[in-house]
Amino acid sequence: MTMSIYLKDDAKSVDLNQIKNSLISSEFVKDLKYISKDEAVSIMKTEFGEDFIDELGYNPLINSFDINLLSEYVDGKKIDSISNLLAKNNNFIDDIQYDKDLVSMMNANLKKITLWMFPITFILFVISVLIINSSIKLAIYSNRWTIKTMQLVGATKRFIRKPFIKKNVFLGLLSSVLASTLLYFTILYIDKKIPFIDMFNNIYIVYVFLSIILLGVLISWISTYFATQKLLNLNTEKLYN
Repeated sequence: MTMSIYLKDDAKSVDLNQIKNSLISSEFVKDLKYISKDEAVSIMKTEFGEDFIDELGYNPLINSFDINLLSEYVDGKKIDSISNLLAKNNNFIDDIQYDKDLVSMMNANLKKITLWMFPITFILFVISVLIINSSIKLAIYSNRWTIKTMQLVGATKRFIRKPFIKKNVFLGLLSSVLASTLLYFTILYIDKKIPFIDMFNNIYIVYVFLSIILLGVLISWISTYFATQKLLNLNTEKLYN
């Protein structure tokens, strides 16, 4: 999200550098670009194909900074607070503008997305747990005779469970890493297409990746433990059913 800061004509180079350094050190600024009044003329010539300077006889444009805000500050109230703070603390700022309609639309759409995201995520999580649990149960059940034979020759439950848990936890870890990688490239694509979202600047993304890996390992361990435990407690006669 871009905010344009227009400067007064009497602002000198020292004042411009002071404003620039102040903006760079601000917590809400992702990056910024200084546009001189001459550069602004060139931009308008490129966009509109007309040289209005010849008609007017002077350059009516003013120097400005275009700053891109971090995603967590793309909110109408926060931007207004930032604007008031900047205008109050610097006498060389003439005006501050941003697209209020765009910000309102973005916030409304993000609220809708967030509203639907939680139930969809929960449903997908439940489906994933059921699929992982069923797959592990089938894999262990196919080894039911091996498990029972090991038990009959005196192997402890812990010894029998160990290779199955080790294997399935590794597969769970591998699957969750692959899922995190896929999610990473998906977010990377979205971040390039919609740069104002700025997902990689959000600490919660790290928690999401860690949660995916942790849950992948945890679900695999729990499912394997209870699946093997069920077979170990099963009577030999019931293995034929």
